[in-house]
Order: sequence, then structure tokens, then C-alpha cells
Amino acid sequence: MIELRSASELEAMRPAGRLVAEVLTALQEKAAVGVNLLELDALAHKMIRAAGGESCYIDYHPSFGGSPFGKVLCTSVNDAVLHGLPHDYVLADGDLLSVDFAASVDGWVSDSALSLVVGTARPQDLKMIETTEQALAAGIAAATVGNRLGDISAAIAQVCHAAGYTVNTQFGGHGVGRTMHGEPHVPNNGRAGRGLKLQPGLVIAIEPWLMQSTDEIYTDDDGWTLRSADGSRGAHSEHTIAVTPDGPLVLTARS
Repeated sequence: MIELRSASELEAMRPAGRLVAEVLTALQEKAAVGVNLLELDALAHKMIRAAGGESCYIDYHPSFGGSPFGKVLCTSVNDAVLHGLPHDYVLADGDLLSVDFAASVDGWVSDSALSLVVGTARPQDLKMIETTEQALAAGIAAATVGNRLGDISAAIAQVCHAAGYTVNTQFGGHGVGRTMHGEPHVPNNGRAGRGLKLQPGLVIAIEPWLMQSTDEIYTDDDGWTLRSADGSRGAHSEHTIAVTPDGPLVLTARS
């Protein structure tokens, strides 16, 4: 069921958005050559507790997950492109790291993701990260009252295709509210003018993600981590936004 939020409910969602933004900013600063993925997860866990929030991930066990997730972050490195389960891995020079994080505060959820290169960057990695960020911005700009869901999807895809990438539609954006994943599904490719008409109070996560040279994935033996079918790297950008009469409101905006 798709739920529309009142102005007061959107205000109540702001603390969760701020927490998610603050955690991702701290993780972006912490990530460096020699840092273990488990250290990043521990930092996020500490910040959740300090804020009086709750993790959306620890007990999360959807049909596509092999078991309850057990960590508070998704840390996807190189050819791990989504849902990376934090493990005992030390970041090396040149690693492409995507971090996805969701938390709730007072029962309201926000969800966001970013990608970065640790140490020496490859130009193709920077291009891919920039493309996901530009696609995210285009999707957000299309999230206006009177537009349709397909306008968001088409805006994302236009940026990705123009940069030379193919787009996987198995995983994409989603509704956000009292739970992390709800209706509607927001694919990263679609036809403008089609689908749900956007109304004030709709809260969704918009999340373009790309792989360098494929749009096919497989699940790692850990039951969670999704990897590119050809071993190429991936990047991921995401914000939780609300559709309002004054335009899109980015609840997880980072300063």
C-alpha cells in the first residue's frame, strides 16, 4: 500500500534523515587505505546508539537474503555492487567502496548511499560515481507534483545511457516510511509519462546504481552480497526524498 505523509509527518521524518546523512559523512571521512570494513560498521553502530536510533538492517531478512543481515551497513567493494555484507576485509589503495545505510528514529526511516574511491582513483571509477550522482540529481528533479513515477525512472536512465552504461532494473528505489522498503518500486529505467501520479507526501528512496560493463548480477556465497556478472566494478548513489508542493525535499541531504 502506498501511503502519503502529512506535513507534520514529514517534519517527524527529518531526524532520521539527519542521522543517516551524518553517519554517511562520518563513514566517508573514515574510509581509507588500511581501514577494515568491520570498523566502518562499528562506527555506524556507535552513532545509531548515540542518536537513540535503530538499525534497519540487523534483523532484516527478505526473500532475497540468505539469512538475517546481522550488520548495520552495506559495504560493497569493487565488483560487489549492492548489499555488501561487512566482513573482515581491509581496504586497499584503489578500492571502490559503496556504502548504503538506513536507520529509524522515533519509528521513521531514512535510507541513503554513496560511493567513493579509497586512495588512488581510476578515471573510469570516478566517471561511474559521477554518473550515478548525476542520475540521482535528475531523478530527484523529476519528483514533482503532477509528474509520474516513470518520469523519475526515465530521467535516471537518460543520464546513465548517455554516459554509455546499461541499467539493471532488478533492484532500484522504493517507498520509505515506517519501514525501510515499501511501495512503490522506483526502477532505474522506465518510460516518461507512465505509472503512478506523484502526489504531495509521497516519500521514496531514489537510488541509481551502475556496473562498468554489464547489467547482470549474481549473489555471493554469503547469501547477501550482489556482484557483477563479469567482475567489473559498481557504484551507487541514493537519497530519501519527499514530494511536496514546493518541490522535492531531500531528507538525507549531506552538508
